Amino acid sequence: MKARAVHRDAVVTGAARVGARTKLLTPHIHHGEIAVINHEDLDRVAAEGLVEARPAAIVNAARSISGKYPNVGPLLIAAAGIPLVDGVGEDVMVRVRTGVAVRVEKGDVYIGTELVASGTRQTLQSLEGEYEAAKVTVGEELERFAENTLEFMRRERQLLFDAPSLPDLGVDLRRRQAIVVVRGADHRSDLAALGGYIREMRPVVIAVDGGADALRERGHRCDLIVGDFDSVSDEALRSGAHLIVHAYPDGRAPGAERLEKMGLAYSTIAFAGTSEDVALLLAYEKGAELIVAVGSHGSMIDFLDKGRSGMASTFLVRLKIGPILVDAKGV
Repeated sequence: MKARAVHRDAVVTGAARVGARTKLLTPHIHHGEIAVINHEDLDRVAAEGLVEARPAAIVNAARSISGKYPNVGPLLIAAAGIPLVDGVGEDVMVRVRTGVAVRVEKGDVYIGTELVASGTRQTLQSLEGEYEAAKVTVGEELERFAENTLEFMRRERQLLFDAPSLPDLGVDLRRRQAIVVVRGADHRSDLAALGGYIREMRPVVIAVDGGADALRERGHRCDLIVGDFDSVSDEALRSGAHLIVHAYPDGRAPGAERLEKMGLAYSTIAFAGTSEDVALLLAYEKGAELIVAVGSHGSMIDFLDKGRSGMASTFLVRLKIGPILVDAKGV
């Protein structure tokens, strides 16, 4: 049964839905609940998911804009008319439990008459001010980002020259086109625009984690799913796609445990970069003649939104596969 929320001027009441990882919490939020998250620098994709879930309000233990860089996510929340209480502190993640009735009044969060957390009740105007201030200080973050990227490039430059050890995929990519779908910015609109291309060209469809569910929503079937499988549904994993767990270079593969519990077969690729990098490199090394990227991450803001301090692996992978890589908007 969906929770109902009651709005009285600046007061919002509803059942809490609590989760430390926004992308895992979002699919479980019912319309009218109050989402309690702990997400510093709320990114665009997470914000879009929250807006789609339509909570009555959002309480963030962390600062939605920390000032490190200008992230647009909180502005989307405010523009959608969803109340956002910011920076209430991590204690709220313990003091508020899912299902408990809470009340948000200005910047305060109550259970009954007990004040359990206090923060800043954001408005579009206040968030725009923080966003503009972050644009002024982003140079320092850019310098750190560039240093981390260059250091990784020095250590991992063999990516340009050495082909990684790749498993058998059960699908032949040679002389075929491939589409790699990441649940990133504009992925829904890009997929909608690519419907005709997918039907006509019948590319090999490779999803990165939650990209598999985005494809399922559009009625497309995945051939391969790559990732650590922390943000993809059981239904997508059981769809018959070949599953490839992205492991750390030391061999640890957190995603394997979930698949083993589900009784699903999988392959493993150990790689220092992102799962998106793995998917792109996989398509290239297996002989795809063209790779179409959907929802791909390519800018510093994209990577900071994902909590990454550098983008060396992505730079090297794209340098390697560049001649056959096109963005979805270019198809």
